[in-house]
Amino acid sequence: MVLSAGFSAPTPIQAQSWPIAMQGRDIVAIAKTGSGKTLGYLIPGFMHLQRIRNDSRMGPTILVLSPTRELATQIQDEAVKFGRSSRISCTCLYGGAPKGPQLRDLERGADIVVATPGRLNDILEMRRISLRQVSYLVLDEADRMLDMGFEPQIRKIVKEIPTKRQTLMYTATWPKGVRKIAADLLVNPAQVNIGNVDELVANKSITQHIEVVAPMEKQRRLEQILRSQEPGSKVIIFCSTKRMCDQLTRNLTRQFGAAAIHGDKSQPERDNVLNQFRSGRTPVLVATDVAARGLDVKDIRAVINYDFPNGVEDYVHRIGRTGRAGATGEAFTFFGDQDSKHASDLIKILEGANQRVPPQIRDMAARGGGGMNKFSRWGPPSGGRGGGSGYGGRGGGSGYGGRGSDSGYGGRGSDSGYGGRGSFGSRDSGMGSRSSNGWGRDRERSRSPERFNRAPPPSSTGSPPRSFHETMMKHR
Repeated sequence: MVLSAGFSAPTPIQAQSWPIAMQGRDIVAIAKTGSGKTLGYLIPGFMHLQRIRNDSRMGPTILVLSPTRELATQIQDEAVKFGRSSRISCTCLYGGAPKGPQLRDLERGADIVVATPGRLNDILEMRRISLRQVSYLVLDEADRMLDMGFEPQIRKIVKEIPTKRQTLMYTATWPKGVRKIAADLLVNPAQVNIGNVDELVANKSITQHIEVVAPMEKQRRLEQILRSQEPGSKVIIFCSTKRMCDQLTRNLTRQFGAAAIHGDKSQPERDNVLNQFRSGRTPVLVATDVAARGLDVKDIRAVINYDFPNGVEDYVHRIGRTGRAGATGEAFTFFGDQDSKHASDLIKILEGANQRVPPQIRDMAARGGGGMNKFSRWGPPSGGRGGGSGYGGRGGGSGYGGRGSDSGYGGRGSDSGYGGRGSFGSRDSGMGSRSSNGWGRDRERSRSPERFNRAPPPSSTGSPPRSFHETMMKHR
């Protein structure tokens, strides 16, 4: 089954978790996204189904909880693809779509239910699903679910599931909140670690470029980067707000072929946009953080952070859309004065890969803020390939949009906000203690536009804004 799908060998997370899961033990698996964790729990789940053989019309045997509908539908696709030969049925439950078809699927019977916590709770309250047969529970991207405020819903769902079950938790990070829920919901779990458990790390396959760019230069610099990519390359651009997302898409569509995805889009609209992006018909996807976690599209060449996210944890997960499954990728991030509180954490991420950090970022960290009071046109030179270039051009001339690892930008590393390993539920583990971002707060940027309410100070001459970006900030 797996060989026929083109996989010659298991990934590290699969190789470590399969034997443990086959023994029926609970598992906490800590691994970055793009590591093959979905099959890490689905394949043992299929084996579990073959042993149990429940009547699917009485309720599912396997329940997978996922933070977003995008990730949920991708898990369902994998379950259908690999479970087809065993006639395993799978239903996906998520918000933003009519309940009717999902309820009809449940009535027909489903061995596996993949669900977002909110929609599953709605259907539980309607008494249209029974979880009394569930004996294999998966919490995928548990850290993200807690981050989005789903912990009460998760605990409510688990109360409906028999205590005699196997539980598998997958998480990219290991903060205190995740440790606590693991201690409460899992029994003597085996811990599988891929990478450094104590630190937030970025994928080493991604070349990271941090660019200190004035707001009025963002649009022009963005277009330079897009033109520097190979024709047809898939690129994701992340914005802070839904409004900025739509505006940027309108500005880019004619020249580059762009589409937007965010929380205000209906499910059919989101599906259509993702299908267009996957097929390459629309190579540029402009997104809020709704698409940052779990989105698995092959061959994404670059990620561009038009706006820096709420913190380095979201930064790492955003750029993780590229450089997946052994491929390489690039991430370009525009960093401004308003982002200076993240400078120290970002430096640790970059230094972990032994790549250069822009001097202005170090200055911001040293001063505890500031550092962008005076701009050159594109920021200071960074030693690119094309002499005189501010951003590593490929050979004289404009010197913009340079690519390659010698352009003087950073790599990846660790997040200072995460402490020692500790044990399950440890209260002194030092996790989740980041000063600027309280753990458990909803960091969905599309719902948090406050940063863009900080309009730039009015010019003494009363001159109009010099870019659509400033206009957006002025008229919020």
